[in-house]
Amino acid sequence: MKLLVKFFSITSLLACVLFCVSCKSVRQPDSVPEPLNYCDEDIVQNEIERINSFMEKEPVRALWRASLLGREDVIERCIDYLSTRLEASIEDKNYLDAKRYYKSIIAVKPDWKAKNYSYSQIEKLAYADIPGITSVNKKAPSKISECMKAAVTIWVDRGVKVKNGAGYADVIIGSGFFIDERGYIVTNHHVIDSMVNPKYEGYSRLYIKLSDDNLTKIPAKVVGYDSLLDLALLKVEIVPEYVLNLGSSTDLEIGDKISAIGTPVGLEGTLTSGIVSSFDRKLLALGNVFQIDAAVNSGNSGGPLIDSNLKVQAIVFAGMLQLQGLNFAIPVEYLKQELVYLYGRGEIIHPWIGCFGNTKREGLKKQGLEVQYVLSGGSGFMSGLKPGDVITSFDGKQISSLDDFNFMMMSYETETIVECCYISADGEEKKCLVYLDKRPENPSVTVYNSDLITSSFVPLFGMKLIPSSTTNRNSYTIEKIILGSTADQMSFSENDSVTINGVQIDQKNEVIITTLATKRKKKAFLDVSMSLATSLDSPYYF
Repeated sequence: MKLLVKFFSITSLLACVLFCVSCKSVRQPDSVPEPLNYCDEDIVQNEIERINSFMEKEPVRALWRASLLGREDVIERCIDYLSTRLEASIEDKNYLDAKRYYKSIIAVKPDWKAKNYSYSQIEKLAYADIPGITSVNKKAPSKISECMKAAVTIWVDRGVKVKNGAGYADVIIGSGFFIDERGYIVTNHHVIDSMVNPKYEGYSRLYIKLSDDNLTKIPAKVVGYDSLLDLALLKVEIVPEYVLNLGSSTDLEIGDKISAIGTPVGLEGTLTSGIVSSFDRKLLALGNVFQIDAAVNSGNSGGPLIDSNLKVQAIVFAGMLQLQGLNFAIPVEYLKQELVYLYGRGEIIHPWIGCFGNTKREGLKKQGLEVQYVLSGGSGFMSGLKPGDVITSFDGKQISSLDDFNFMMMSYETETIVECCYISADGEEKKCLVYLDKRPENPSVTVYNSDLITSSFVPLFGMKLIPSSTTNRNSYTIEKIILGSTADQMSFSENDSVTINGVQIDQKNEVIITTLATKRKKKAFLDVSMSLATSLDSPYYF
């Protein structure tokens, strides 16, 4: 629910023109990274020393940097070291690490093979015994009443809060459902946030209640969670009577009937029905969510959305109490993409390559993912990606849109090397190896702190700037406008003049605000001061 409120708050900020808002002065980095010149022997030797320093703690990064350098002796040394780590991971049965080590080595050297295992064998071991992926639940419900018994109430006891001198029970109530006969439960991250959030310092205890016993609180623990996709995996030491099977998005269309099971406002075992209203609402920092018209209220968060075949198609995560029928759910495909990591990793850290962009279209046809901005010094930058390039495949799989790319990235871990194919701005087909780095908590802040205003305002507000004065360093002319961006929505055009008066990072509201003065062609070149806001994260970062 909080996520949806945040979304509409940011949307309101983006749509409004605010006059005379004071912001901090414009701060820019002293310099930005330049591409390495491997023709210079001193730079080559410095790079080899850097690769050596990465070897122990970041061996995959070391291999990637060696592949960029192109020195076969350095590459072979990195592969030898990484293969030793791979063998150790297999011996320890840490198949997730083994999988990313193997993937990285064969990205650099496609014909490489481990002594006793192929990559497909390692992948099979990593995904062993994951319900909905490699195994089928034997306790699947055969009717709605049995589905109700597979759903649970999530109960987070946070002690007592004091308001106006009186004490009140501080309880977070949500919903969840059994996904595994061993007692694993899926719910929303925001329901159990106080259990895993290091910034929360109060008392917090996690329990569940079964649908046919609303008195007994069963202790539970958090196994894995993903704050970006708002998913969490819990574990209880009981054997569930029924376990829900996961569906597939190919089985569902707009207008199909769905049912939500949960605990709205504390009423356990509530079933509501409706239809799928839309598949493509961008309310999360990654991917799209379903819009549904089934009644959803506080407490439904984390509950299953099932189809007519009694399979889970989505996980309810938000509803607008004041707007009847405007409710949302996370597609089950996202859960399936990262389920193995929820079981095996704890906190999920999403990867990125330090770029920003959107789907490239020719009429109604999707052509790939257009790169509109590349972070200086980031993985994409080091690999040679540039604005105007169009990514067409990733790890051998075709990419036709931003949604394709984001969905595919959910199945990869950070610290992995992957081959990327793209069409350059001049029409040439190219390949590069990209390193999947850790996605920052607030990509917009990273961009602003790491790059010049002229470039960073492309992903932040959708305007490419060029300096227009030798005496006023804050005076710019708009060189390019990104369609659909904040600048586009606010009627900015190419060649409009802009003076940046200040930029403020508002962590409380999770936005960056810039105050500027401008003369816009579409507004008869009238002098106007305004503020623009953008969120700290966005599904257009990748």
